[in-house]
Amino acid sequence: MATTVAALRETVPGERRVALTPEVAKKLKARGATVLIEQGAGGSAFFPDAGYAHAETASASAVLGRADVLLCVQPPTLEQIGQLREGAIVIGHLQPHLAPERSKALRERKLTSFAMELLPRTTRAQAMDVLSSQAGVAGYKAVLIAAEAAPKFFPMLTTAAGTIRPSKVLIVGAGVAGLQAIATAKRLGAQVEGFDVRPETKEQIESLGAKFLDLGVSAAGSGGYARELTAEEREQQQRALAEQLKGFDVVVTTAAVPGRKAPRIISAAMVAGMRPGAVIVDIAAETGGNVEGSEAGKTVTSANGVSLIGTANLPSSAPVHASEMYARNLYNFLELMLADGELKLDWDDELIAKTCLTHAGEIRHEPTRTLVGAA
Repeated sequence: MATTVAALRETVPGERRVALTPEVAKKLKARGATVLIEQGAGGSAFFPDAGYAHAETASASAVLGRADVLLCVQPPTLEQIGQLREGAIVIGHLQPHLAPERSKALRERKLTSFAMELLPRTTRAQAMDVLSSQAGVAGYKAVLIAAEAAPKFFPMLTTAAGTIRPSKVLIVGAGVAGLQAIATAKRLGAQVEGFDVRPETKEQIESLGAKFLDLGVSAAGSGGYARELTAEEREQQQRALAEQLKGFDVVVTTAAVPGRKAPRIISAAMVAGMRPGAVIVDIAAETGGNVEGSEAGKTVTSANGVSLIGTANLPSSAPVHASEMYARNLYNFLELMLADGELKLDWDDELIAKTCLTHAGEIRHEPTRTLVGAA
């Protein structure tokens, strides 16, 4: 019997993406799956129901009742989890560290869930990496927000009234979001520098035409992430960064670690030392913020006239391309377990085993298991 792969209309306020696009629906149909979407599921991302030629449409309750696999952008609600059939599979960005009650509900309903943020960061997994694809959107959008808010031009301009010097832009963090931000700021003509505590990022930053800001601190860690700085290293970094920030017109902070609070990099004292009119865009505002005083979804102006812009769900602001990339990521992951329209879970596959959050009434992810036990 063909597997039914389904998606709902996202209900979180401000969420415009959809987990299943017409392109992916066509691919799933070709693989022998039945595709089912809620009426209007893709509307906010400009994918009307009429475009889903290879999918059936139904009400939300009907979708949940028939789904063998539910694809989602935001985690399903407790009510939605309760409507899924026992043994169904949920795949998406499930944020287990934020809601132990959701993980508990998935376990109690005996649902198999895959939290895509747990996906191992390996070469083989790149085509499935939702964190990277959506971070690229965030980095691009953050620089556009900064350019719009800045009281100066980004590029150098030669005019009859004289030459306008380019804005100086600093990108903090050289992950996917940071590198995309660097590339975007360079395209807009700014004078760009990039900073990251991982020394291996120097070559990546310079390959994009930016200058690497060396603060004399190296914190290379495992898995492509930075290790935690020692107290002495942090103090050294803070002193050096505070001095450097005085010379920048725009700063975009992108440092984040999945499943953990964002590292605090820029203090209120550093902001107080910056020039009036400077702009800081904090991509990490939703997870605690890289900048002291930033608030997700708000712009705060400091006493010395520095604008602190805390972003919220930037990928949703480019719903067409963000949805296309996200849906392809989920499809590539689902391909690991879909054969001739039927599901076959290979627990010897590292990507399946390590991305699994719950299965057969158990929480497979140890940190989440500990979190639920403590809740």
